[in-house]
Amino acid sequence: MKQKKENPLTKETTNAQQSSEVKPEETSAMTEAIDELLLPEDISIAEAKLKEEMETLQKKYDELNDTHLRLMAEFDNYRKRTLREKAEMIKSAGESLIINLLPLIDDLERGLKTAESATDVDAMKQGLDLIYVKFVAFLKQNGVNPIETLDSDFDTAYHEAVTTIPAPTEAQKGKVIDSIQKGYMMRDKVIRYAKVVVGE
Repeated sequence: MKQKKENPLTKETTNAQQSSEVKPEETSAMTEAIDELLLPEDISIAEAKLKEEMETLQKKYDELNDTHLRLMAEFDNYRKRTLREKAEMIKSAGESLIINLLPLIDDLERGLKTAESATDVDAMKQGLDLIYVKFVAFLKQNGVNPIETLDSDFDTAYHEAVTTIPAPTEAQKGKVIDSIQKGYMMRDKVIRYAKVVVGE
């Protein structure tokens, strides 16, 4: 008798169906696992944990926000205080300068009173010289010094040429021949350029 040949494709399909079929004991185990995952107790615990974490994060946020606002307020107060102190320093610096000038004004007033009735020109000249020396000393104390001009090389950083004239000698070309108005420096800064005549 002829034996029936099995179709290999049909055999494979049957094996696949058998392997994909779920056994009843496996089904009950899966259901139990799903039930365990979806227990209301677990959901409420997870919600409680989330709520607790949210509260912790909210507290941290509130603390950081409060710290930030305090720092901003402190910085604003610091800025206002330093501006006020700077304004007071400028005001008091000007005040001390004027106070130091007052004795020179007193000397000038005395000199003017003396000049009304003075007959001795030499005494007047000496009095004016003393006032001038005092004033120059006061300027030096405050860092103000005259700019050297005569016979120095012309330098636009310190000098302002009012005019040029032919140099009397070859060595005086490009040098300051005469000073029309003194220049002054306050420490390292020119506060008034010297007006000079330059030889060419």
